[in-house]
Amino acid sequence: MQQQLTAPLKRIKLGRNPRTYFDPKAMAELTESIRAHGVDTPIIVRPVTEDDFDYEVIAGGRRYRGAMDAHGEDFPMPIVVKDVDEVEARRIALTENIQRDNLSPAEEARDAAELLGLHGGDRDVTAKILGWSRATLDSRLALLNCSTAVLDALSERKINIAHAELLAALSKENQDKVLPVVVAEKRSAADVRKLVESASCALASAIFDKADCAGCPHNSSTQAQMFGEAIGTGNCTNRTCFNEKTEKQLEATATGLRDEFQTVRIVRAGDNNTRVQLAVDGPKGVGLEQAQACHACTNYGAAVSGLPDSIGKVYRGQCFDTVCNMKKVAARIQADKAASQPQKTDGAKSTPAAKSATGAGSKAASAPASTNPSVTVVAESERVKAYRVKLWRKALRVDIGMNHELARQYLIAIVLSGHARQIDDGAFRKFFERIAESEAPLANLPKAVDAVQATDESKQADLMIAMLFAAIEGLEVTNLTQLCKSHKLDLRKHWKLDKELLDLITKSEMMVLAEELGIRAALGDTFKKVFAKSKPEVIEALLTVEGFDYTGKLPKVLKF
Repeated sequence: MQQQLTAPLKRIKLGRNPRTYFDPKAMAELTESIRAHGVDTPIIVRPVTEDDFDYEVIAGGRRYRGAMDAHGEDFPMPIVVKDVDEVEARRIALTENIQRDNLSPAEEARDAAELLGLHGGDRDVTAKILGWSRATLDSRLALLNCSTAVLDALSERKINIAHAELLAALSKENQDKVLPVVVAEKRSAADVRKLVESASCALASAIFDKADCAGCPHNSSTQAQMFGEAIGTGNCTNRTCFNEKTEKQLEATATGLRDEFQTVRIVRAGDNNTRVQLAVDGPKGVGLEQAQACHACTNYGAAVSGLPDSIGKVYRGQCFDTVCNMKKVAARIQADKAASQPQKTDGAKSTPAAKSATGAGSKAASAPASTNPSVTVVAESERVKAYRVKLWRKALRVDIGMNHELARQYLIAIVLSGHARQIDDGAFRKFFERIAESEAPLANLPKAVDAVQATDESKQADLMIAMLFAAIEGLEVTNLTQLCKSHKLDLRKHWKLDKELLDLITKSEMMVLAEELGIRAALGDTFKKVFAKSKPEVIEALLTVEGFDYTGKLPKVLKF
């Protein structure tokens, strides 16, 4: 939905602008041009519902500032209105901003990183949207290893991209030490290269075991003096070995977290916008109920930093779907606003916001995230799916038992619905040999007829049961689910919490499962202490809660 019109500047508020540096000379020229000729190209805005404003700028912040300086807040600004949410507004702003030819590489890097986050961390998709090669995207994102001061210097053209790319290999602390000297003395990129080569592999910052480094010929203990600054006193001159050991340690750290979280990623330059710390409260909080549900999402986990200034550091409780997180936060904020609106009485008509609050009731105030129902408590990984399908098949067989009449009816229905080919004939032959106590003929119909005729009626009736069991074993999952529903299978009679399921899920999922089944309440004050232990210890504790009745407790993820 798009329309072009005008609106006074005082009814438009500035949105979040990806551009952080505005060249004073260029801004002055733009302001004078607008003063003389007005604004030819409309800015892009979206509607907002704030008291003082009707619109928020998506793209065109420089024209907005120039028009305000030139003509004041009553100036009728040409606008194009796009009715989009915050996520799409950011996408438009970033894409429009980065397509301009006067951006610095630092601004391009920041914009590209945000776009990467909005596209789930997919670098190939992001590069295609930007019209860049993958190598160009990776090169720009690598600049985000630079400190804020270095990026600002690059935006202000005090250094060039060669300086920034070299400085990115240092810790941010060391970048800030060196930058003033580089700028003041106009040091060349070659000078900076010498600095980086001697300081980027400082053994003091190594995250791996350095026992083998003590006697290594590549270990330099001489203090490097560059630009008058002491950067390090012990460096490794074998960069390949240093990097290999670092990568092994990063992977070892990540591996150690995979029992606890569904997703564990090593983050590199530019990846910060592909993750966000999951919060319950505050301006970026999703609410308690939603946060509990998020613990079971496949995009919830931990990040291991591969960045020079925080190498090896672990960040727990990360959400790797930033778009989803933004929407959950917006939903919580909207629910909070709706809940805080006063309800009108005496037959007065409610405003839309008041109606929303009335519909939400007290639940909106206590659990804002309930505006979006929580997802299945345990992530449906392939291993969990295999576990539950196995459970369905077993429970269905046990529930039908030796009911010959039901077996006959279900077999007729399976054949009638066109699913006879899904009967597992290999499984049936095994049943036949056990029941008939004779070898099952294969690919020989006359012998098969003779073998069946040689069995008495009671065994043939049992073979009908066996054939249904073979069908249950062979049915595709969709058809198996339909049969379970038709049979009205009650899984609560056939399952209780076991080690097999707990082995398949992470500790964060176990927390949500314990909440759902009521184990958390049963553990009381000891709950946090239990989950501070190793995964095997947590499993043992969850299976042996004193006084807790496990029967009849079925998690959502196992339902058909």
